[in-house]
Amino acid sequence: MSACSLLVAGGRWRCFPVPLRSSLFQVLHNSCCRKKSTAPKKIIPNAAICDENTKEPGNVLDKLFSSEQQASILHVLNTASNKELETFRLLRGRKSVNIIEHREKFGPFQNLESLMNVPLFQYKTTIQICNSILCPETGGKKRKFQDNRLLRKLIKPEIERERLKAVNSIISIVFGTRRIAWAHVDRKLAVLDWQQNECCQLMKGTYLSSVYLQEISSVISKMPKADLYVLEKIGLSIQNSSRFPVVLHFHIMEAMLYALLNKTFAQDGQHQVLSMNRNGVGKHFELMIGDTRTSGKELVKQFLSESVLKEEPRVVFPTEKIVHYRQMFSSTEQQRAEELYDSLLQAVAFYELAVFDTEP
Repeated sequence: MSACSLLVAGGRWRCFPVPLRSSLFQVLHNSCCRKKSTAPKKIIPNAAICDENTKEPGNVLDKLFSSEQQASILHVLNTASNKELETFRLLRGRKSVNIIEHREKFGPFQNLESLMNVPLFQYKTTIQICNSILCPETGGKKRKFQDNRLLRKLIKPEIERERLKAVNSIISIVFGTRRIAWAHVDRKLAVLDWQQNECCQLMKGTYLSSVYLQEISSVISKMPKADLYVLEKIGLSIQNSSRFPVVLHFHIMEAMLYALLNKTFAQDGQHQVLSMNRNGVGKHFELMIGDTRTSGKELVKQFLSESVLKEEPRVVFPTEKIVHYRQMFSSTEQQRAEELYDSLLQAVAFYELAVFDTEP
């Protein structure tokens, strides 16, 4: 094979002698150069040379930062807790968890290149994370505008950032066609209470308002006070006539909850009830497959286990209630009690996306 080279030509493999191969390559090279000479030249930064999916960019990553900068980045990544890592927008969710798990398994990071061994850390993403650790305020007005836009898509109606930053506890409410579930969670992501109620009578008959009032009032009477009440917003279209009974049910439920929980709205005009986009929560926890959201049961099960096994779990279940919650979870595993799981996931996502990730 040293005396000839294989080349695809016209869909067939052909063999050319070495001198002829060299001349062919020279012709192709000259042709390409002539075609590109008319285009304006672009300077491509080193960071753009590697594809997003590149996992082994040599030692390029370390060369992008000075030794002092590398030391600062590694100090944060090797010493910060899970909660501290999640204060950086790009490290929220699974990335911060993966850093902690990698540290526990392999020890401290020795250089920036070793970050590429952490799941979800691709080349360009890693550079952005390193820059955000060095300069948390980078982006300024542009980032603030993007955050405001994303927040408006995630939560309705709009609410002042100051109120979001000051939230101490919320009640996350998710309702379906047969049950209502709610989770009372504080800003330390500690679960203060977590319940579900069967409401099998709601969609029977002719959607009697008195029945809705009775059922929903009964559920609300069990809820403690909170700074905000967050409802799941399901994007079902009213255009689909086959879904109209379900859509009508959801609208009645939402209207009732807004009216009954916004007790002081007439006096101060301040919304205590918000609606949170269901798919936005699903994307935060990587539960989306296309436009479809998958079950959050396994993720909630993981939160329960980590609360016992980890020193700094993502979600904290009080010691005196952990047995009760685990039994409650076990009793619903054979059912499709998605409202119960989703109420907890929505509360966690609300804090991580709307409270902790907002700028002052």
